Amino acid sequence: MRPAYILTLSCPDRTGIVYRVTGLLYELGCNILDAQQFGDEETRRFFLRVHFELPSLGETDLLQEGLAGLAETFRMEWQVHDARRRARLLVLVSRQGHCLNDLLFRAHSGQLPVDIAGIVSNHDDFAALAASYAVPFHHLPVTATTRPAQEQRIRELLESERIDLVVLARYMQILSPALCETLAGRAINIHHSFLPSFKGAKPYHQAHQRGVKIIGATAHYVTGDLDEGPIIEQDVARVDHAMTPKELVRVGSDTESQVLARAVRRHVEHRILLNGHRTVVFR
Repeated sequence: MRPAYILTLSCPDRTGIVYRVTGLLYELGCNILDAQQFGDEETRRFFLRVHFELPSLGETDLLQEGLAGLAETFRMEWQVHDARRRARLLVLVSRQGHCLNDLLFRAHSGQLPVDIAGIVSNHDDFAALAASYAVPFHHLPVTATTRPAQEQRIRELLESERIDLVVLARYMQILSPALCETLAGRAINIHHSFLPSFKGAKPYHQAHQRGVKIIGATAHYVTGDLDEGPIIEQDVARVDHAMTPKELVRVGSDTESQVLARAVRRHVEHRILLNGHRTVVFR
């Protein structure tokens, strides 16, 4: 099997970018499997994702050298990823387990190309669920005084387990600015889309009281600005007057799980490029 890679890049938009990049791949004997591009007229930046095969590992150094030269010419920000390497995830969760359960099943059944290397929770509710999938469970309670030590333990897990992506699967704790900075670009959060209107522990009950007709979910990258990171994926579901708060919670939980799974897939398949505070998400 030929080695396969994914190249992602962004740079100021100008003519000749695709020609030079694909020309380099052609010279190295690469087979392009898929390519997507986008030019943002507002920011005048160009974004490209190319999935390709190399003839052999022997061309890897030449590929890196060639791309480094193009990066200097075009002022590119670029990365090359091993397309066949499975991302390693650390999932953080509190007491709402629908997103965690969904991710575990998708990973176990092969629907999501990831390995869940561990689960961290400030409660022990899902220890048995983790054990049923043979996933290490780390019960790390947290208070205002123990938060630094708890987050240091999370940092240790990131290093020891070689974590590629942290997923906040309804983790009801605010990460410190320092940890947010450590996880920049590699942590995804999910929440309902009522914010900032309905805050607190029971947003779906508040939505029911206000008679909302649409509920939804948003997945975004984690930043120091609470729930305001670059958006990756969103979806909505229609509801009506006949639905109880419990039914709204059910519909909302399903939507949250699906949106989070799609966001994780986009990330691990290297389909997301940052465009300022926004994202370019190739399908």
